[in-house]
Amino acid sequence: MKRDPRAITRVAASSAVSVASGLLLYLSFPPRTLWFLAPFSIALLVLVLVRGRGDGPQSKKAGFGYGLLAGLGFFVPLLPWIGVYVGPLPWLALATAESVFTGLFGVLAVVAARTRWWPLALALVWSLVEWARSSFPFGGFPWGRLAFGQPDGWLLPLAGVGGAPLLSFGVALTGTGLAAVAVALLEKRLRGIIVGVSVAASASIVALAVAPMLIGDSHDPDSRTITVAAIQGSVPRLGLDFNAQRRAVLDNHVRETLSLADDVRAGRTPAPDLVVWPENASDIDPLRNADAATEITAASEAVGAPILVGSVLVNEDRTTTNSVIVWDGAAGPGERHDKKIIQPFGEYLPWRSFFRLFSEYADRAGYFVPGTGNGVVHADGITAGIATCYEVAFDRALNESVRSGAEFIAIPTNNATFGDTEMTYQQLAMSRVRAVEHGRSVVVAATSGVSAIVSPSGAVTQRTELFVPDALVSEIELRHDTTVATDLGAIPEYVLCSLAAIFVVVGVARSRRTIHTTGSVGKIDH
Repeated sequence: MKRDPRAITRVAASSAVSVASGLLLYLSFPPRTLWFLAPFSIALLVLVLVRGRGDGPQSKKAGFGYGLLAGLGFFVPLLPWIGVYVGPLPWLALATAESVFTGLFGVLAVVAARTRWWPLALALVWSLVEWARSSFPFGGFPWGRLAFGQPDGWLLPLAGVGGAPLLSFGVALTGTGLAAVAVALLEKRLRGIIVGVSVAASASIVALAVAPMLIGDSHDPDSRTITVAAIQGSVPRLGLDFNAQRRAVLDNHVRETLSLADDVRAGRTPAPDLVVWPENASDIDPLRNADAATEITAASEAVGAPILVGSVLVNEDRTTTNSVIVWDGAAGPGERHDKKIIQPFGEYLPWRSFFRLFSEYADRAGYFVPGTGNGVVHADGITAGIATCYEVAFDRALNESVRSGAEFIAIPTNNATFGDTEMTYQQLAMSRVRAVEHGRSVVVAATSGVSAIVSPSGAVTQRTELFVPDALVSEIELRHDTTVATDLGAIPEYVLCSLAAIFVVVGVARSRRTIHTTGSVGKIDH
């Protein structure tokens, strides 16, 4: 059977545009500040899905394929840090797995596109798919959510109202609105152009309207200020085996803290009320190792402040816990946060015997177990909310911390296992979004960088360079008021997903009715 050359050309063009859509989305993410590319990326993919056949939406099979291609165009360049020291297989496997969710968006989008309100419907469907891939499998992988590419964008205030889910929805709605404008121009419909422009502008209008009402950097009359320090001790070498010299890593952070203490005594730096060390600053368990405990105590006494010590603790059953311990001079260890959301395939390996068949690195995954608690520790009258590294990507982690009384947020992280990649900048962007979401100052302490101080408005006020031992010292405000996003918690995401499900059901019903009456799939209902 001879294929129609025009159909082949159309498929090739749609495939190329889908991949370009993913690449455009990747370019919108940090460390670049091209956040405005994200809506255009969504618009391109939506145009392929709703007008790819010229007269209406793609088939569901084609929708999956084009969505998958867009996902690969995005996730393959976004996630190479996954395989920087373990080879390309884990990187490409994860990128493909995440791209399947974008393929699912393609399927649901062509179904929902058959409703009159398709620009709204498709933006809601994007929210539904982001929720799904942030939840499944193995607890999900939220990396690459639209919200996390927008710390410099003008839609950022939406995070203070509905968290990362509403910010992602705002970006997606802007994109589907742009697609609606393009469709209306192709069909020369003035009313459609007006509707499309209205949809595309709606998220921006809301963001500009709510921005003055957010906590941001406004003064809280019930607040007080403290001086906080973030220590970046760096590591002796990069790679998976950086912690083979665990004592050297601990020594580096002790040395940098003692240097800070010297600056304080000399009057060059204000005395900190609290010091934040990174994740894995002491992979020698200081609760079991007297030498490590002595070093940490000496550092805390020298600087005259408690230290939040990122440490790996060995449990009685030989499993391990990724913990942040409040260490207050000679008083020693106090409260601690045991990391609750641990990283599959890194801190633990699901189905270890199965994955061992595919990679020699399988047995290098840890045997960490998740902790409990509310994500809050108290140090010398200061209530700190903790999200350790991977936890910052999950909405529930810091929402629980701030609801439990956190006055500021600390993000201890270890990026040494990801080399000189974009990972640290992607993670810093998440911390900036969380600052606006919860109206809190954020202190990021990273072993090898980038460490940063982030204001409640999401602005980076101080930061370090990669692989350079350093100390950041800043005065921050301890806040007690909460944002709308904190108060609502997961409700906005539940509402967005529920509405998306309604539109999908309506789309399925319309599709079946159209096929039953005409024998073919109908056009978009304008």
